[in-house]
Amino acid sequence: REVLLGAGLSTLTLNTQARTELLQIQFTTGRNTIFEGIDRVRPGETIRIVHGSIIERQTRPALPSVTRPLPMLSEEQALKQLDHAIMDSVQAHERADVPFGLFLSGGIDSASLLTAMQRLPRTAPLKTWTAVFDAPNAANEAQTAATLAHAAQAEHETLTLTAPMVWAHLPAIAACMDDPAADYAIIPTWFLARKAAQDVRVILSGEGGDELFCGYGRYRTAARPWWRGGRRMWRHGMFDGLDVLRTPPKNWREGLRAAEHTAHAGPTKLSALQALDIAEWLPNDLLLKLDRCLMAHGLEGRTPLLDPALAACAWHLPDTLRVQGNKGKWLLRRWLEQHNPAAHPFAPKQGFTVPIGTWIAQKGHLLGELVAQQECIQAIAKPEQVKVLFKIADQRKQGPAAWTLLFYALWHRAHIRALAPDADVFDTLSQNP
Repeated sequence: REVLLGAGLSTLTLNTQARTELLQIQFTTGRNTIFEGIDRVRPGETIRIVHGSIIERQTRPALPSVTRPLPMLSEEQALKQLDHAIMDSVQAHERADVPFGLFLSGGIDSASLLTAMQRLPRTAPLKTWTAVFDAPNAANEAQTAATLAHAAQAEHETLTLTAPMVWAHLPAIAACMDDPAADYAIIPTWFLARKAAQDVRVILSGEGGDELFCGYGRYRTAARPWWRGGRRMWRHGMFDGLDVLRTPPKNWREGLRAAEHTAHAGPTKLSALQALDIAEWLPNDLLLKLDRCLMAHGLEGRTPLLDPALAACAWHLPDTLRVQGNKGKWLLRRWLEQHNPAAHPFAPKQGFTVPIGTWIAQKGHLLGELVAQQECIQAIAKPEQVKVLFKIADQRKQGPAAWTLLFYALWHRAHIRALAPDADVFDTLSQNP
């Protein structure tokens, strides 16, 4: 972005439609970025430029073409294919002439990577990191992660994140997201990257497991007929029903609707829903978050579960090996159970939710006042309603909305007003040059 601006090829002008998307779904879709005149090179795309003009685009599809159900694999056959694909991918992603490590959450995806890594020969111990939150009722799988790491003889560190740490560094965290994604998982990712950068230069991470192996409950819900409670994915926006924005958001689903028509759908309704997330949510939120937070600390991120051969293996699975009962990622769970039963892959998942609403509510009066006075917030939201929102940010719907406004205010200062993020969140928002 800085190069394009410096060359006079673009200006710091907001794409208001993309801003609406950011507010409603916390990321932006399609080719357009939030900056007018700056477009993305799409995932899998290469462009040819001659004399300053793009004369050719070529795109490698993210998913193989599967237009009808494939011959049914037995679970045993599928497990053998999956084992070969996982081990081949992890071995390839471990190739490096610098030290590498693994972000270990305690969930299925990172546990699968750890399991594969410990089966491979190595000359040095594995290095793993886990984040835990110092907040009441925060999800905590740190003990599970530590137990798995110990069994793998890994050098493991648990990083405890506190509200003062977040307030001290949040302006810098938001600033690293030049293409904005208001996913609060940027917080632990940034801190884990800062810690890991002391020892390694490459990080393996489990992004993609839910999208490729059908892990999200929203897939199962949306695949049901309406009379069984089926509901469209991404049907509600963050600010729907809150009366905080000056103008009710309009057309914020246009990018998602376009992706629903153009994303490679696969042979079943379930795979079509996965394809939508693979087209938009995965590259424009999850992978963007990982890349920016790691590169802010000079780290390279690698995602073995998104290897093309492994993705093809997952994409050719019948629905019965994606979901059984209320359990998604069925085959990946079975593989993990087979090779590392101590991971308890069929145990109820605690999740990895950042307690940002709790933290915001603890400082709600002050943060609400500071965010409400930002010009970029006043342009889109009602200041008095913003103040109320922050005071009750520990509520289920209000918390993510308050976080989104806080992120946008900090991001706007760094990338539209070009102000250095060199103070804590309170001093940063108090400055009005």
